Amino acid sequence: MRFWNKSLLLAGLLLFGLSQLVAAETVMDLTKSLSVKSYSKKSVIIQKIAQTGDPQATVILQSLLDGSLFLTKDAGLPVLAAKLGKEYALSDPFTGVDLGQVRKRALKKIRINNKVRGILKASIARLNLSHPNPRHRIKAAKLLFKNLDKALLAPLQQLVEAENEGAVKEAFETTNAALILLHGDTIDARLKAVERLKAAGGPDVRALLSSMDRKLQAKASSDEQSEKLQLVVQSALKSVERQLENYGLIESLFQGISLSSVLLLAAIGLAITFGVMGVINMAHGEMVMIGAYTTYVIQEICRTSFPGFFDYSLILAIPMAFIVSGICGVIIERSVIRFLYGRPLETLLATWGISLLLQQLVRTIFGATNKEVGSPEWLSGAWEVTAGLSFTYNRIAIIFFALFVLAGLMLVLKKTLFGLQMRAVTQNRQMARSMGIKSARIDAMTFGLGSGVAGMAGVALSQVDNVSPNLGQAYIIDSFMVVVFGGVGNLWGTLVGASSLGIVNKFLEPYSGAVLAKIFVLVAIILFIQKRPRGLFALKGRSVEG
Repeated sequence: MRFWNKSLLLAGLLLFGLSQLVAAETVMDLTKSLSVKSYSKKSVIIQKIAQTGDPQATVILQSLLDGSLFLTKDAGLPVLAAKLGKEYALSDPFTGVDLGQVRKRALKKIRINNKVRGILKASIARLNLSHPNPRHRIKAAKLLFKNLDKALLAPLQQLVEAENEGAVKEAFETTNAALILLHGDTIDARLKAVERLKAAGGPDVRALLSSMDRKLQAKASSDEQSEKLQLVVQSALKSVERQLENYGLIESLFQGISLSSVLLLAAIGLAITFGVMGVINMAHGEMVMIGAYTTYVIQEICRTSFPGFFDYSLILAIPMAFIVSGICGVIIERSVIRFLYGRPLETLLATWGISLLLQQLVRTIFGATNKEVGSPEWLSGAWEVTAGLSFTYNRIAIIFFALFVLAGLMLVLKKTLFGLQMRAVTQNRQMARSMGIKSARIDAMTFGLGSGVAGMAGVALSQVDNVSPNLGQAYIIDSFMVVVFGGVGNLWGTLVGASSLGIVNKFLEPYSGAVLAKIFVLVAIILFIQKRPRGLFALKGRSVEG
């Protein structure tokens, strides 16, 4: 009896091994046949590879989509190739075994066009519908929504019934409803599918309903059921469009708050230097630029020497940017600004010259082209609230970072000796000197603090803008508008000013364009300053009032 059981077990293992070998050979044979020139034949082969259900099929198809799948010219064997200088490092796509290095002439690239790419993406999505990771299954369902093949109707229905994960089931149901709407047999099933799509909403659903509406209108003869379906589709389409309009308003508000946080970071340092010393610092934008380039240097060091710490490079860049920009600010104040107090026009011209000098210095060191500053993994992607409404993680982080910097500065100004002395110099410089406060030292520290905060703004801006020598110039005028509108030297005024200008700007842009929106805002500020020359929240003090 034991012998019989062992024999059955061995036979079962043998059959399993043979089936796996046959599947692997089938995928390999199909992959070899991708050498054909006809793109239509390649499309058929790709679909056959996906239908095998073999685990290696996903690797083969994804490699083909990425352009890393080649065939050897001598034997026509499929290999994965990665370029290393003048040669290509080869590996087996089925086992991952290293196959050495060869010249390009020993390989034949499998060429594909856009149509084949679409079929590849759909085939990979089909294979990923049963992936153990829920995120992969959701992504696969969303990809299939854009390539609704009738052959998927029955298998996807089975997957919907078997799925237990809530978010995955919802994505499957939405794609299944789209398939039923296009390829369903009964009018009742198609009507229910429209209701399911209406509840899901989103740009893809709007495109599908709009396409379906056009198809129904184009029919020369339509029966009562088709007319009923068309009315339901049109009603659902209007509902989805209203929903997307509301989402658009929410996204405009988010974009406005995001722009406000950027303006706040860029202007908050200027509010300190301009408010305390009355210095019109045209080089403030270059302090922002220095902070951005500091971030770039730290990331390059992490990439080359400490790749495991790349995700933490942005956190390390914040204090480093503050220190580097702060030191630059102190040097500028001690070497130039200290000799020009009380002469605002000469200060403006001097700092403008410094800004040009710093821009050219950065061009000489780093070059004139934009530098890439990557986002760590924890800042990549977006928070998708629902279909058609998502918020990017990097902009959410900038909003909270701007509020954190503002709160930190307020604590420094309200709770530290330096903050007390700085406020004293702001309100009455002569009286502060008579009380023993070294105003020159406070001026240097204040200028360094404002420049350091601008450097931290550069770290944040490196995540949403190009890092180039002209980075600061894009924000210097807006920063002055925020400071003047909110009230010179007042942090609360800077917050309110940045919030107002950012949100108003983003709501005007869809109607007037980006340039006209800025012009309207500038005109509104000029008219406002005519009525309130000191801004929304004017500082009080004898020197200020005098």
